[in-house]
Amino acid sequence: MGAERSPDNLRLVIRPARPDDLSALRALVLALADYERSRHRVEASEDDYRALLFGPDPKAFCHVAEVAGDVVGMAFWYETFSTWSGKHGIWLEDLFVVPQHRGGGHGTALLRTLAQLCLERGYPRLEWWVLDWNSPAISFYRAIGAESMEDWTVNRLSGEPLQALASGGAGDPVPDR
Repeated sequence: MGAERSPDNLRLVIRPARPDDLSALRALVLALADYERSRHRVEASEDDYRALLFGPDPKAFCHVAEVAGDVVGMAFWYETFSTWSGKHGIWLEDLFVVPQHRGGGHGTALLRTLAQLCLERGYPRLEWWVLDWNSPAISFYRAIGAESMEDWTVNRLSGEPLQALASGGAGDPVPDR
């Protein structure tokens, strides 16, 4: 959690995000959404990030990669919990480095910081999703030793189905087995 050298001989600093990073974080989120072909799904504003990261009871956290005073990468994360290990872990929600700074170790430095946090806190896991078409990211993750959890299927409930289930109108319940 400190400084490394970037390829252009500028000092790379990995640090927790600060309130004055909010516009840069929003720009990075939008750039990531563009890369993932999902910009139309981004609803969060700088105010949302301010409340999440810097409110009285933060539930999400962010570290940034900074070069020459510019935020060029981010790692948004939050704590998870495993009933099997009986311990918390870290879920990496988003990792992104602007294209012109890729290949210089910035993503690795952000992940290293989160791995160090896991070890310092006694957390046995650092986990995340990656889109199955994102070959460069998958190759990067395999190179650092990450394993694919291919036996698991991601599920999501949102919008009308979420509202229907919450209100009891989601159809007949399936009996417990």
